[in-house]
Amino acid sequence: MENISNSVNDTLPPLFRCDHQSCPLFPVSTLIPVTTICIVLFIVGVTGNTLTVLIVRRYKDMKTTTNLYLSSMAMSDLLIFLCLPFDLYRLWKYKPWLFGDFFCRFYQYINEGCTYATILHITALSIERYLAICFPLKAKVFITKRRVRSVIALLWSLALLSAVPFLFLVGVEQDMCKHTEYAVSSGLLNIMIWVSTIYFFFPMCCLTFLYGFIGRKLWKSKDEIRGPNAANREQCHRQTVKILAVVVLAFATCWLPFHIGRNLFSNNSVSGGIDMFVFSQYFNVVCMLLFYLSSSINPILYNVMSKRYRTAAHKLLFSRQARPWSFFSTRDVRDDTLACTGTSTSV
Repeated sequence: MENISNSVNDTLPPLFRCDHQSCPLFPVSTLIPVTTICIVLFIVGVTGNTLTVLIVRRYKDMKTTTNLYLSSMAMSDLLIFLCLPFDLYRLWKYKPWLFGDFFCRFYQYINEGCTYATILHITALSIERYLAICFPLKAKVFITKRRVRSVIALLWSLALLSAVPFLFLVGVEQDMCKHTEYAVSSGLLNIMIWVSTIYFFFPMCCLTFLYGFIGRKLWKSKDEIRGPNAANREQCHRQTVKILAVVVLAFATCWLPFHIGRNLFSNNSVSGGIDMFVFSQYFNVVCMLLFYLSSSINPILYNVMSKRYRTAAHKLLFSRQARPWSFFSTRDVRDDTLACTGTSTSV
């Protein structure tokens, strides 16, 4: 959710004007449903991502290379949700900002850096799945836990480095946390928009092409499936294609409006008209909800569809006698609908 600058405040309708005592950005009729949705997303997201981290850390059988990515991505999404209360605060009371200049910059930086980290993890995971399905023998040799941990460290470093401009793009002016005029004039806002554009379109292209190759590979190999379990494996491949299609659709649905909203804000000015400004503010609220929706549904898209994950979650939540190192039988692994690639990198 982007902020309103002082230069346009006096020209806005009464709804968007601020004083120093109380300054909600929207009417209560809008804020209540938005807050309710955010609370639901917060509960679902924190619960799902925390469960993912605990399962991968506790059970040895879940420490696959794929799940290492998922666990790291879950940590990123958890940090994103820690920023949600402050976004809600800014919706309900835009002025004054009570948490100081450092925290204003830091929380925006963490939010942005973790956003980039989540996108990079999704892209890296897509590449790993492409290698596991299309080149299973090479993937078993090339994709190791040690290398994956190194890749994860690199992804976090790149994400946090890319978000550094946000430390200078935001700040506290006149008792509020806002995008500052000196940052815009110095070109940092343009840099942020370009970085955000790259972080959307490059992963989107990767997801589209990689999952297209995966789908074609599975489609061509369906006639080559032989043996007593051919029907089960064919069903498994169809399920995999459906999951991959959901992944691409979810990424585009959640991130495209968010990216459009940022561009609307960066290109908006008083000369663009008050109606456009008001529209961009409401549009950004929808983008904010989709942004947090993306972080909350990742455990569902990448884990809940796996029988092994469901088994591990049940053991963790309801079984006091579950051994922390192993709990799967041979049949559990064989029947897992996401383990049909035949490699150790499957969920």
